Amino acid sequence: MDGKLRCMTSVYLSKSNKMLLLYRQGSSDVNNLWIGSAGGHFEKDELNDAGACVLRELEEETGLTANEISELSLRYVTLKRTKGELRQNYYFFAELKEHVDTDIISNEGICKWFDYDELNSLEMPFTAQYVIRHYLETGRLNDKVYGGIADGEKVVFIEMPEF
Repeated sequence: MDGKLRCMTSVYLSKSNKMLLLYRQGSSDVNNLWIGSAGGHFEKDELNDAGACVLRELEEETGLTANEISELSLRYVTLKRTKGELRQNYYFFAELKEHVDTDIISNEGICKWFDYDELNSLEMPFTAQYVIRHYLETGRLNDKVYGGIADGEKVVFIEMPEF
């Protein structure tokens, strides 16, 4: 490994115990899998602001703005080594505001709302599967931030308290 980094964000939108996922199509890296509602790679001016990146990606991919969501929070940061890179993923969760139409279209694939109990059965990227599982079992019950390290077989999460 030569020290290359790939930094990415994802946001998972919820409304009334349903979560919006995107069936990603046409991507060279993540294709024909269910992923977060929106997300992507950091721009150079966002390297120190994952929140700015995720909001830009949300608007670019769905047309939704910060005014149409609430409770946006960084909940998970995962690390995974692959293809000579250290991949850092910043997972945000938010609520779609009550007045916002749930018929959301993305330029990256097909958007669909799922009941929480359906999420674990969907085919997702490796770390995303573990993030969603942990979120459903633990993360949605609190406001903590978790760090996750992928070892190829699983992702191990620990709470990341501020100190």
